[in-house]
Amino acid sequence: MSRINEPLSIKSVTIKNRIGLSPMCQYSATDGLVNDWHIVHYGTRAVGGVGLLMLEATAVAPEGRITPFDLGLWDDNQIAGLERITRFAHEHGATTAIQIAHAGRKASHDSPANGGKQLSIAEGGWQTVAPSAIPFDSAEIPPHELNETEIEHIVQQFTATARRAKQAGFDVLEIHAAHGYLVHQFLSPLSNKRTDEYGGSFENRIRLLLKIVAAVKTDWPQELPLFVRLSATDWTEGGWNLEETVKLSEILHRQGVDLIDCSSGGNISNAKIPLSPGYQVHFSEEIKKTGVLTAAVGLITTVEQMNSILVEGKADMIFLGRELLRNPYFPIVSTLRTDGESEWPIQYLRGK
Repeated sequence: MSRINEPLSIKSVTIKNRIGLSPMCQYSATDGLVNDWHIVHYGTRAVGGVGLLMLEATAVAPEGRITPFDLGLWDDNQIAGLERITRFAHEHGATTAIQIAHAGRKASHDSPANGGKQLSIAEGGWQTVAPSAIPFDSAEIPPHELNETEIEHIVQQFTATARRAKQAGFDVLEIHAAHGYLVHQFLSPLSNKRTDEYGGSFENRIRLLLKIVAAVKTDWPQELPLFVRLSATDWTEGGWNLEETVKLSEILHRQGVDLIDCSSGGNISNAKIPLSPGYQVHFSEEIKKTGVLTAAVGLITTVEQMNSILVEGKADMIFLGRELLRNPYFPIVSTLRTDGESEWPIQYLRGK
């Protein structure tokens, strides 16, 4: 059996293989609600054999959406649609996960298909918030600098969203602390210029994330896995870096986080990122040395790449993004090719 097809047990959950769907926004929701597109999109990846079906960044508050078209879980009426996805995915052997997020200063934008520009209030946008009144791009409207009462309210929003995620039937919860969204904005000294207990030192800049993790654990069942996605570096001098990420990962592991989803960038608009196949794998390798489980991401497209990463101990899982957009059946097809056997849906056996 190739390593990608080995199961992985985390707490009470066993993921049938080491392939995860990386959370990728679909920008297809209205009022944060699941619709037919989400049912088909996620259902197809479950049928295609992915081990961990991770839903896109799902907002903990309306103002936490990247765009007006993001999924949300800030209201109980958003639970039922998500439950349809988890129920179908479970029927096809997939473990389900949801990434919960707040976009901070990167909120209130149009969808990428429409150009992705920041939306004014007149255009249907809203006032963004951040640790400091520094816009993501100099041409954008500065965000509102959060006060401590508002920060505590956001922590409570993450907690309430975690509770709803459990009600919707998810097996795994991931806190989004990467890609320049709100939690990452607090981590990085380039976007966080605060002088209170949430800014300045490393210990202060990580405070919000640690508070969110501690609060979420009061509503997320202890027997279910908790993941955190981190950007390992800002790819910019003076920004958040790998050394700090490793240090934070050690702390999160002690706090009860089970896996670090290892990505990078997204916080600095003009950062130069050296893209190449597997360019982020070394982040996962370094973080894994702390003892926490890791997932590797970033231009990983072949079975050979995936097996090499796992065999060499550089990650415990591989999260695929673009490859699973191109080929939702990659997991079952790759299993058939590498192991000569594959558990296909009975409806598709003629194609085996």
